[in-house]
Amino acid sequence: MRVFVFPGQGAQTIGMGRDLAEGYPEAKAVFDEVDDALGEKLSDLIWEGEIETLTLTANAQPALMATSLAGMAALKAEGVGVEAASFVAGHSLGEYSALAASGALTIADTARLLRARGTAMQEAVPVGVGAMAALLGLDFEAATAVAKEAAQGEVCQAANDNDPAQVVVSGHKSAVERAVEIAKEKGAKRAVLLPVSAPFHCALMQPAAEVMAAELDKVDIERVDVPLVANVRATSISDPTTIRNLLVEQVTGSVRWRESVEFMGKQGVTEIWEIGAGKALSGMIRRINREIATRAVGTADDVKAAVEALNAG
Repeated sequence: MRVFVFPGQGAQTIGMGRDLAEGYPEAKAVFDEVDDALGEKLSDLIWEGEIETLTLTANAQPALMATSLAGMAALKAEGVGVEAASFVAGHSLGEYSALAASGALTIADTARLLRARGTAMQEAVPVGVGAMAALLGLDFEAATAVAKEAAQGEVCQAANDNDPAQVVVSGHKSAVERAVEIAKEKGAKRAVLLPVSAPFHCALMQPAAEVMAAELDKVDIERVDVPLVANVRATSISDPTTIRNLLVEQVTGSVRWRESVEFMGKQGVTEIWEIGAGKALSGMIRRINREIATRAVGTADDVKAAVEALNAG
């Protein structure tokens, strides 16, 4: 049993997806559709721009989605569609990529939603007010206790439960800084502030959640072709109304990635393909469940190797 998963922010690199677009007209068409939807040549920024500009949240989110969907288009051109997976899932913004791959959203609507999401998340909290930190070597229960102790009347929440020894906390900068110090006292191997521009997946993102509720009301969401393992539920969903509600909840809610992968394993999943930029999710998956084989599919060579392996198996 196979799952296709899609990366979140932080995976972006200049040049990502370019060889897919050069090798597959179907992949190039994805980048063209995103450019048209946004009314700008985002593809030029992705392939030839400055990393600082690409990393801006409003750019990184649609750019990573475009790269992931280009990968899916290349796979489909080789005869491997989304139906080759039993589930789809994505990390934070990657959930939108997963939904577009599974037919719930059009690529154009997904691009516009992610541009709105990135802008709203950036504008929800003034720069310097919020922060995020990775706590390494603490499990989710311990990290949640650290966040609670550090809050002291401010916001400090476990934002990403990435794997058994990596939890990200998010909230007011002073509270997150306290969490870093408390985590070290509690035996964390490392506790470091992350170079992010806003405190994602915590209560401070409520203004962005309200924006996304309004934006999602403007688009049609179809029933998925392949069930989505949702970030905030860590279980599979297919119903369009539930998807819409959970995409709003996801803005302030935790990304339950560890539990999502554990759920997949319990369903009998034996391999997970990471579609798009980077290999961060593959590393997390291996730390969560070593029984699940992983494969990164981010280049034209990766696509051909994946298809060959599938056909050989």
